[in-house]
Amino acid sequence: MKIEYDRDTCIGMFQCVAEWEEGFEADRDAGKAVLVDGEETEEDVFVREVPEDAEFDAKFAARVCPVDAIRVYDDDGEQLVP
Repeated sequence: MKIEYDRDTCIGMFQCVAEWEEGFEADRDAGKAVLVDGEETEEDVFVREVPEDAEFDAKFAARVCPVDAIRVYDDDGEQLVP
């Protein structure tokens, strides 16, 4: 499973940080979340693999994002959470 985060879309509510503390950090200076260990695949879009023990938290972080800046995909590339 992988998670994709669009930092440009983020509005800095930090709900993802509250739901998955090991996956997201708050960058209060920038007013945006940071995907921990995320690799930038295109401008302001970051991706990382989700550890098996964190799959529930990653999905929940995506679900609570008020602007849908986070998407979760299974290993076949099918989107699980918008």
